[in-house]
Amino acid sequence: MKVLCFGSLNIDYTYKVDHFVSKGETLSSSALETFSGGKGLNQSVALSKAGARTFHAGAIGEEGKFLVEELSAAGVDTEFVEVKNEVRTGHAIIQNSPDGDNCILLFGGANRSITKEQAEKVLSCFGEGDVLVLQNEISELEYILSTGKEKGMTVVLNPSPIDETLLGMPIGKADILILNEVEAGRILGKEVSDGEKAVAELSEKYPETDIVLTVGKKGSFFKNTEKSFFQPAFSVKAVDTTAAGDTYTGYFIAGIMEGMPPEKAMEFASKASAIAVTRPGASPSIPERAEVEAFGNG
Repeated sequence: MKVLCFGSLNIDYTYKVDHFVSKGETLSSSALETFSGGKGLNQSVALSKAGARTFHAGAIGEEGKFLVEELSAAGVDTEFVEVKNEVRTGHAIIQNSPDGDNCILLFGGANRSITKEQAEKVLSCFGEGDVLVLQNEISELEYILSTGKEKGMTVVLNPSPIDETLLGMPIGKADILILNEVEAGRILGKEVSDGEKAVAELSEKYPETDIVLTVGKKGSFFKNTEKSFFQPAFSVKAVDTTAAGDTYTGYFIAGIMEGMPPEKAMEFASKASAIAVTRPGASPSIPERAEVEAFGNG
């Protein structure tokens, strides 16, 4: 079984600030660090470190070649990453506050240059029994989602960042939907204050889809037509939450691919995410499987 993460590759510029900048304000940062990132890259790294046979598809500009090296170093197959001379690599400007929270400004760049021709070429190498992991940071997302489903792949959708275009897509085609409270609120058309109620409403809206709803420091919910349960988060001192959700997604999917029941995969993912938030950066914060297995054992 193979997993294809068809997603973004970004250069993350992370600024340490006392607070998030507001309208009309000029704010000095105490530090600037550059990391590899992008939800696609992060999830590929997490999938591979968790033990899944992982392939990444996407696009970068010339200045982003180090991102491919980062993927390869994590054990990800990068044969489906295209280098395009005419566009810049996608990037993110990230403000990181003292309590570990962040806010992010994205520039799509090469991530938005994905064509149907590229998608068709990549997907021709995968089929029934393989897993397709998607986010909302690349172009032709709806085509890739629908084509993957038609080929019999298990489709996992992380609808982030959520926007009106995504809301118009057939989200219910996904076999697994992994999202947070903000994304759930946009899909349901209201603010989410009760995770258990929200995951039930999402399951009713998409009855053929397994729903995983993450609720930050509180934990995560799972719901499908057969079972539902809650996984508490592990308590740690957060330094940077940038890749917490991507780490969770990668480890959860890797666990499911191994045959773990959802509740076990959620515990596996929650441990990995807890480790990730104690470290700076996006993909550099993602732990190795051995660390996750040892977490909480003394």
